[in-house]
Amino acid sequence: MSEARTRLVSKASELFYSQGLHSVGVDRIVADAKVTRATMYRHFPSKDDLIVGYLTAADDAIRAQIQQVRERRLSPADTIRAVGRTIADGIESPGFRGCAFLNAAAEYPDPDHPVHQVVLSHRGWFLATVTELFIDAGATAPDSAARHFVMLRDGAMAAGCLTDPVPVCATFRDGIERLLD
Repeated sequence: MSEARTRLVSKASELFYSQGLHSVGVDRIVADAKVTRATMYRHFPSKDDLIVGYLTAADDAIRAQIQQVRERRLSPADTIRAVGRTIADGIESPGFRGCAFLNAAAEYPDPDHPVHQVVLSHRGWFLATVTELFIDAGATAPDSAARHFVMLRDGAMAAGCLTDPVPVCATFRDGIERLLD
């Protein structure tokens, strides 16, 4: 990845996450990334392509985060708890504005749009990964447990940017414990 492309994705990620996808214009991203419009359009033919790049980078970061948890070789149940802790840590971090993917889906509701397709792909991967974790933990209904985990996560992500994230995360972690029982 070129230095200019890296700066574009980094700046776009910061701006899109903090201000929203539709509210940030290409001119602002180009100026903040210190590249020309021609450079931006060489790397990303459209703003939608840049948004896909932003979401792809967010997906890569989440995959790496879960991989790091798995590499710790914890028990299967503790791996699920650790994944939950990384999610809770994100919710409790400064500047948290909810789930980048849920936010993107709200701004791009057409399921055929490329931005929405990236959201669906990420969510499919995340559900499959959590299902695999519950299978490893010996859950009697791993598909159901994984769907519940994802719903708990979605709710915690939404509530965590609207209210005090501490009790939200405590409730999220409690829900994970109940799924593991």
